[in-house]
Order: sequence, then structure tokens, then C-alpha cells
Amino acid sequence: MERRTLLRGAALAIPAAGLVAGASVAMADVSATANYRIIVTEQTQNKIMVFYKDQAFTDANAYKTFSPGGGGWHNLSDVRIRDTASFGAIGLAAASGGKVGIWDITSEKHQELNDLLWSASPGGNPHAIERIPDIGAIVAASSGGYLTVYGPTAVSKPSTLAKVQTVNLPGAHGVLWDPTKKWLWAIGDKVLKAYTVTGTYRNTRLKDTGKKVTLSGMGHDLQPDYSNSGKLLITDTYGVYEVDKSALTKKQISETTRVKAYVRHSSGEDFWVRGDNKEPRPWGTPTVNFSDSPHRTRSGAKFYKARWYTTAWN
Repeated sequence: MERRTLLRGAALAIPAAGLVAGASVAMADVSATANYRIIVTEQTQNKIMVFYKDQAFTDANAYKTFSPGGGGWHNLSDVRIRDTASFGAIGLAAASGGKVGIWDITSEKHQELNDLLWSASPGGNPHAIERIPDIGAIVAASSGGYLTVYGPTAVSKPSTLAKVQTVNLPGAHGVLWDPTKKWLWAIGDKVLKAYTVTGTYRNTRLKDTGKKVTLSGMGHDLQPDYSNSGKLLITDTYGVYEVDKSALTKKQISETTRVKAYVRHSSGEDFWVRGDNKEPRPWGTPTVNFSDSPHRTRSGAKFYKARWYTTAWN
């Protein structure tokens, strides 16, 4: 497929860093990141939405949206943006209703199910999805207790992805590719683990490195520290932690419970989503919290995940 480089670059360009399709986002001076964009999963309307941090989270201010519909796509549980050589920027999404998939980010402001490049049903309440670069493999984390690996016959053809491996991980909630270590991190019940990736295409396999960090509770979110490539940020039942990737140690930075998403921007600002314990969907909340900026509340919303709208890995 021919790349629409200019459209992709325009669609994802952010004050912090301009996107060149087919290349990773380069970090710029943090003074340019004051009004960076946030991408969220909103479960009331079941949409993935992008907003400028410094604007109200209203329909009129939505920079982009993706609405995959209902059925297996209900209760959107994860989203992230990655860069590819063939398509430019793509979106990865997981839904607790059972589906995971990839959609093609175009210049269109409001996107729907027909923009999907690929989808699958790994089962077990999918909570996260990640792409392994160069290989093009996809890994989904399902809270039913496993990781599912999908391998393609060609990196440039997501439609060729098929299940090639299932890896047991009780309570699997998060996955993250680490370009520095060349590991895939995964978080589950009382553990954060690192896996190597062997093989290519349909022969792609995860192998447990034996390296892990023990947690006290059920692991929830797993994100890079965009201000420090040597660290990860994770959440579990009992709080929020910084993880030193080399020493495999953790430091608790908050005792706040029910944190479903926690991100540190390259500027050092943190933002997070905490379940409000209110029906319906007590795991969600109408508010995205910021450490150095006004919190953003969308009336009637139930946010579950919030991410920095960037293709950067760390």
C-alpha cells in the first residue's frame, strides 16, 4: 500500500514533536510541550478521543475520534499510537468486550470501524495491546490470564496477522515494547515480567527472561517514563510505582488506589485516571487529572485509559 506521508504527518503533528511517517517522533525542547495532546478511551460513548490538554474536553474541541461500535468493541480498555513504514501512524485498541485491533489514522477527523486494518478476538477481557516493530507482531494482554501473540506473513500487511502463541500470565493487564532493552514488558497479578522476542513473522515467539519485579497486588497500568528512558511507570491495587529497568527495583510514588492509567510526559508532568467507584462502570471516571495543570472533566464520561498522543516508545 502506498503511504500517505503528508496526511499522516499532518494528522499526528503535535507541538512537542513533528511526526515524519515511517520514523519515530523526535523529542523537542520541553517548552514546546505545554499544550500536548491526550488520547483517551471513553466508555460511555465508547469512543477513543483526542484532546489538547489545555482545552476543555468537549465535542467541539475533539481533535480526532475513533468509534469502533459495540459488540466485541464495547468498553474500550486501551489505546496507543505507533509508527509504521507502510501506513505511517496507526492506532492500537483493545476492548474488554473481546476485541483488539489496528486502525489506520488518516486526515479524517472522525473515524469508524471501516478504518480498521485488522482485528481479532483473543478472549479473556483484553486490557492492552502492543506492536513489536520491524517484526510487525501484535501482543494482547487479557485479564483471563494470558498474552496472545499474533504474527504476520509480511510486516506491511496487518491483514495477514494470525495467532501464533499464547503465554500464561495470570491477571495480564498491560504490555509495552522497550526499544532500549529490546524486551516486551508485561504486567499481571503481583508481577511485572520481561520477555525477549525471537523469530520473525509467523515464527515470532515470546520467551520469559526470568527478569521480574514482584508487586503486592494486581498490576493494572504499564507505561514508559517519557522523561527518563531508564524507568517504567506502573500501577497496582495499592498505588503507583517507578520501576528501574536495569536494577529491577520499584519505588512507590503514590498510595492512591484504583489508578487505571498513569503517564509521565517528557516535560515531567504526570497525568492519570482513577476509577471513581460510581455506577455505571465504577472503574471509570469523567476526569483526567494533571499534576501541573487544571484537571479536565467531561460530563457523563467514563474514561478508563489516558495516554500521550505520540508514537514515541519512551
